[in-house]
Amino acid sequence: MSERRPSRGTGPRGTRGPSPRGGGRPRSGTAGAPSRRPQAAAPRPGRPKPRLTGRAAILILVVVVLAVSYASSMRAYLQQQDHASDLRAQIARTEVEIDALEREKKRWSDEAFIEAQARLRLGYVMPGETTYVVLDENGKALESTNELPDADTTPIDVPDAWWDTMWGSLELAGNPELAEKDAPAEMIEGDDSE
Repeated sequence: MSERRPSRGTGPRGTRGPSPRGGGRPRSGTAGAPSRRPQAAAPRPGRPKPRLTGRAAILILVVVVLAVSYASSMRAYLQQQDHASDLRAQIARTEVEIDALEREKKRWSDEAFIEAQARLRLGYVMPGETTYVVLDENGKALESTNELPDADTTPIDVPDAWWDTMWGSLELAGNPELAEKDAPAEMIEGDDSE
């Protein structure tokens, strides 16, 4: 058996190659008939290609709609945050007022506070006491500015421990120069009594 070799005019799959008559173009259909494939028009050198296509316009429109909806949502979110912070501040103020009223309520359960308020507001005195009213130059009663402090805010004076006092006296006995530094002044500045 002899092998068949493809002829020079056929291509790799048995198609015909370009004919010498056609000027390098492959044949299609009938001879001399125009090709059905539309050829792209060559861009004109003086005219720029249009940049905004239909797809680009739709994409821009979608982006604008999304931006507007996002902006309105963001505005609503910021308004809600402002409202929430205002409510938190109002709650904090109310809690402070409640704490003050609770302290006032505790004070009214104290017998000494009730007695002081009866003396101050109503002018009551205990049996056997004499009331004195201090008048100003116009004959009006002077009001007292003293108030009974709240029991929660009264500072508690804690005395020094006995061993601290003892150790301080031992140091003072061993070093008399410290005693001279801490000694009271013999004369107060601005005192012209001598």
